[in-house]
Formats: sequence, structure tokens, C-alpha cells
Amino acid sequence: MELIPTHDEVVDLLRKTGALRTGHFAYPNGLHSEEYLQVALAMRYYQHAKVLSVGLSRKLRANSELHAMISELSVVAPATGGLPVAYGVCEALRANQVYWAEREIRDQPMRFRQFMEQHKGEKVLLVDDILRTGSKLRELKKLVEDSGAEVVGLGVMIYQPTPKTPSFDPLPLYYLARLDGQYYKDETSCDLCKRGVPVEKVWV
Repeated sequence: MELIPTHDEVVDLLRKTGALRTGHFAYPNGLHSEEYLQVALAMRYYQHAKVLSVGLSRKLRANSELHAMISELSVVAPATGGLPVAYGVCEALRANQVYWAEREIRDQPMRFRQFMEQHKGEKVLLVDDILRTGSKLRELKKLVEDSGAEVVGLGVMIYQPTPKTPSFDPLPLYYLARLDGQYYKDETSCDLCKRGVPVEKVWV
């Protein structure tokens, strides 16, 4: 495998680790799909986490503007799924630091972990394991910018857009693989439900 794994190599790695599953899944937001992805199931293995982190970091390094600011770059992620990605990418890039935002109570706004200070003009790379609905990264981007820092790019392991996934243009977006799954807005429009395929509810 090269330093930047191919789309097929990434998908094969995800399937072998159980991170990418085929079936009938119901998401908390009501969407139904024939595939479910949880990158953390692949990132729990050191060697796989290294392959994915180095691969994404190589894509980021190819951007000359990002490459020039690596030594001062902060890698920021939403907890908890983005944390393994943030630490892996920071180590592979040899960037400046990692910090993250989280929510203590469901449906409450994100906030940065206590004692983590942001600085006006700070250069920030947002990362996460998956870009699907984009809600966490959009909220995190606003939180970072409200602190006076500057978001200079986004990096995710997997880009799996839904019909409502927002665009982050003109920011550069980097990912190792794009998965275009079939989504149904609810059980009444779901072909899998109509065929009587057993459904499994997923937490995230």
C-alpha cells in the first residue's frame, strides 16, 4: 500500500475491520440506509489508524499553503469521533497542537474543553472521521471563528454526503474516500422497509 491509500484500499480496510457494514440501518435523524460507517472501528487498530492518518496528512501536505503553515497549525476536532483523527493527523504532519470541542449535554451547544485557549489569528485545520450531515463541523467552524481564529481547511477520513450536506467552499476539503450511499428520508419511503428487511437502529 502506498503512503496515500487508494479509494478501494480504504474501503477494503473499512470492511475488514467492520467499520463499514451492509444491511438496513436507521439513523437517529430518521434517515434509513443500506450502509453504516463507523470509522472508529478501524481507527482502534494501531496499524490501520497509522495508514489512514498518514494518508490524509499526505493529501494535506500537497496543498502548498497548508504545507507552509504546518508548524503553527492547530488541528481541531469535534469530540469524540474526531479525536483519533486529530491526534493521528497532527503526529503525521508534525503540526503544532490538538484541541477539541464537545457538548456535556445532548442538544446543548459545543464548547472547547476547559483550559484550552484559542488565539486571534490562529490557523486551524478542522478534522473529523466522517463528513456526513456536516452539522458538527459547521458548528465547530463557527465556534473557532467566533474565537478569532482562522479555519484554513478541512480533512476527513471519509466523505459520505447526504442530500442535505452543506458545502464548505471556498475552504479546501480533503478526504481518503467518498461513499455515496442510498438514503431514504424515513421508513415510509424506504425500499428496504417495504421489502421487510430487518432494521438495525444505530446510535450515531
